[in-house]
Amino acid sequence: MHARLTVLCAALLSASLAQAQAHQDLGQLARLAEQFLQQQGAALPGEVKVEVRALDTRMQLAPCPAPEAFLQAGARVWGNTTVGLRCSAPTAWKVYIQAKVMVTGEYVAAAVPLGQGQPIEQSQLVMLRGDLAALPNGVVTDMAQAIGRSSTMSLPSGAPLRLDGLKSKPVVQQGQIVRVVSNGPGFKVSAEGRAIGTAGAGQVVQVRTPAGAIISGIAQSGGLVEVVF
Repeated sequence: MHARLTVLCAALLSASLAQAQAHQDLGQLARLAEQFLQQQGAALPGEVKVEVRALDTRMQLAPCPAPEAFLQAGARVWGNTTVGLRCSAPTAWKVYIQAKVMVTGEYVAAAVPLGQGQPIEQSQLVMLRGDLAALPNGVVTDMAQAIGRSSTMSLPSGAPLRLDGLKSKPVVQQGQIVRVVSNGPGFKVSAEGRAIGTAGAGQVVQVRTPAGAIISGIAQSGGLVEVVF
């Protein structure tokens, strides 16, 4: 009787292993998704932590020797996201797994209320630490990106600064007499003109020449507009 029980247990165990080998290991797919997100988030400015939700255990996928992880077009690597997992051979299949990527790092916030258009000084800023993935896109992570610029809206104390919410101090004002310069192989031209618009350093501005022609150039400090041919 003991021998029969031993044989029966061995047979059941063998059948169980055979059945397990007949389906893809879902835990392996979850680990693959986690590793993939860790690699994708390596360039993010902070400490990356990945949480991957388990796949439905009732899912039965054909075993795959080399499953591949991927992101859908337009999907982001941080915050709540979705990772695709697929197999090309011997049996093609594709599934998706939900995940959350947290990026803990420092970001720039207003230390005091900032008024719209007010030039920003270093004493008005503070570095805070938090989950960058939970903050708006384009949050400023370096004070140098904000100092000397101004906010396009009023910000309360503690509010994070965003790059698209900052504008550079104008170096060329509308109606200002500017010096238009152009350099090229074997020539250098300089002339005066009147700025048609207002622009910060590095921005495009149009200038009307004394002859009435309108040209476009890059605004530079000191009332210069550089035209590149």
